[in-house]
Amino acid sequence: MTAHQTPIRIGADVGGTFTDVILIDAQGNIWTHKVPSTPPDFERAVLSAIEHLLHTANASGTSVSEVAHGTTVAINAVLENRGAKTALITTKGFRDVLELRRIRAPQMYDLFFEKPETLVERYLRFELTERISATGEVLVPLAESELWELKEKLEVEEVESVAVCLLHAYAFPEHEIAVGDFLRQHLPRLPVSLSSNVLPERKEYERTATTVVNAYVRPIMERYLEAMRNGLRTMQIEAPLLIMQSAGGLTPEEDAEHYPVFVLESGPAAGVLAAGFTAQRLGLNNIITLDLGGTTAKASMIEDGKIAYSSEYEVGASISGGNRLVGGGGELIRAPSIDIAEVGSGGGSIAYLDRAGGLRVGPRSAGAVPGPVCYQRGGTDPTVTDANVVLGYIRPGKLADGEVSIDIEAARRTIYDRIATPLGMDLLQAAEGVHRIANARTMRALRAVSTERGRDPRDFALMVFGGSGPIHAAGLARELFIQQIIVPPLPGLFSALGLLFSGVEHHDVRSCLLSGENLNAAALREIKAKMGQAMLAQFEAEGFPAEEVSFSCSVDARFKGQASEIRILLTDGPITENTVRMLYTDFEAEHERLYGHRSDPENPVEVVAVRLVGQAGIRGQEGVLTPAERLGHIESNRPAYFGASWGTIETPVVARRNLSGNDTTGPLLIDEYDSTIVVPPDMRVHLDDQGNIVMRPVS
Repeated sequence: MTAHQTPIRIGADVGGTFTDVILIDAQGNIWTHKVPSTPPDFERAVLSAIEHLLHTANASGTSVSEVAHGTTVAINAVLENRGAKTALITTKGFRDVLELRRIRAPQMYDLFFEKPETLVERYLRFELTERISATGEVLVPLAESELWELKEKLEVEEVESVAVCLLHAYAFPEHEIAVGDFLRQHLPRLPVSLSSNVLPERKEYERTATTVVNAYVRPIMERYLEAMRNGLRTMQIEAPLLIMQSAGGLTPEEDAEHYPVFVLESGPAAGVLAAGFTAQRLGLNNIITLDLGGTTAKASMIEDGKIAYSSEYEVGASISGGNRLVGGGGELIRAPSIDIAEVGSGGGSIAYLDRAGGLRVGPRSAGAVPGPVCYQRGGTDPTVTDANVVLGYIRPGKLADGEVSIDIEAARRTIYDRIATPLGMDLLQAAEGVHRIANARTMRALRAVSTERGRDPRDFALMVFGGSGPIHAAGLARELFIQQIIVPPLPGLFSALGLLFSGVEHHDVRSCLLSGENLNAAALREIKAKMGQAMLAQFEAEGFPAEEVSFSCSVDARFKGQASEIRILLTDGPITENTVRMLYTDFEAEHERLYGHRSDPENPVEVVAVRLVGQAGIRGQEGVLTPAERLGHIESNRPAYFGASWGTIETPVVARRNLSGNDTTGPLLIDEYDSTIVVPPDMRVHLDDQGNIVMRPVS
């Protein structure tokens, strides 16, 4: 047989439970493979899946033109506190910035709240007696003798990575650059992260915390990407390895190695991008996205056709993301990201009884290893997936090319023994309780991006994906009174698909302080022009001509005296005085929507940062996705439990291809290669002309 010669692109998304890989050629033919993730060596699952797909497609590695990758390696290192042994070098007097933080707590009156441990212990925070003023005056020169002493300390402590964050280096980085050059010369194997490169912005804690996180995960990311590259070479794949950024868009592997803090949320970002492309094709401007996988639930919002972005977020809090109502419970990341709220709720979330005998679900997950009990891979704790198997929502037998085999009896035993019997409930009631509590946890993420931001979820459609999302979609939409649910093709591999919709993207930011007469078109144009010139040079070095690069510009604005800012997107085209007038209008309207009021008319608006995003090589979805059908025989019926109102119903089971454009009223189970869509009796469903399943309430 002749080998596949058409250029091939590969998208690979690593999750906490499953690794999803998609291969697509220039004609739109798609091959997919879903395998359990392989912690701690996550690249093993990716490389194995790619090799499998190349063989299935009868393609060689030399035909691959691009590998787009979303990975949880960096963020898992932060969440699990297993990053590199990191040192912090700072100006004398600022050693404890990481300890002081923002003086914020997630719950205002929680007397038992304890701040998270810092990523850099105090004995590894070193001070230099240099000092540069806020105007650039050198108050205390940098002493070379201190640098030699510092070198010895770093060697003695066997430090694996260094973060350098000196006072006012966001504007005057001369001393930071000198420290970095010295360390690279005398400790060439030690990765050095400079705050003036990572985050050239005001605010000492934010700048320090973000640079420290970058240093903390950098050696891990470098080793991971090296292993990925070596594995790809064994398959004769020399194509660019591009990594999805938290803010969307791909970046070359070299950038991801040096600045991993910008790719922490790479997998969730890809899913939102795919949802945005799908919504655009459907003519939907307002959607809430929900990516519910094996470990976490991730929600975001697309409003007026625009993806929501955040300039900072937290990792490791009870709700991770840019939540404006809570803070202080996790590691702060001051880096651009798609605005995603994330909670520990997914198919692998463990159900248990607390000390008071109450039923709890998550945030701890069984993950890929050992996984839910029904997977028969050594798991002993009941999970949401086990409960869904008991309820009849997930079919028994082999799933995902036989990579997972569902044992329904094992699921029943663990729910009965660990949940039902201690609570004095029957088996189905216990399983439904686990399912509904998982929904309640997931609702926290959905509300964080909707009602907590002044948006009414009834004005939005809900686009659901991830392996577990379509199972829980109807119940979640019912709680929010959402009238339309959309389940796109390949829901369980949707984030991997999003990787293939993206182009290369770069971000830059410049601190400033513009208000009153100084906040004018000329000042904004000057800042934007400087960033644009540097960014164009970067794109051209990567092979993109200037005419293929597009820019979007935004600002961080606030009322004078405020400590927090709102990101406002500037209108397209050249910056004019009308752009500035629209900036005022948009800022005041967004402030009122978020906080319920506007400031005194005499209180000026300040712009404290200008942000520029450059994009090139963006791709969209062409045609209707029609991956090969791989389910084999589908049973005609399966008993499923829909709560006390309906009880257990012998429910029809169909494939997506069997649905028509006419509404079919539930109950219905739609089995797919990568998920199951649960249609309760109070919902109706149809297949649209682009292959999406659309679900609505019966009345």
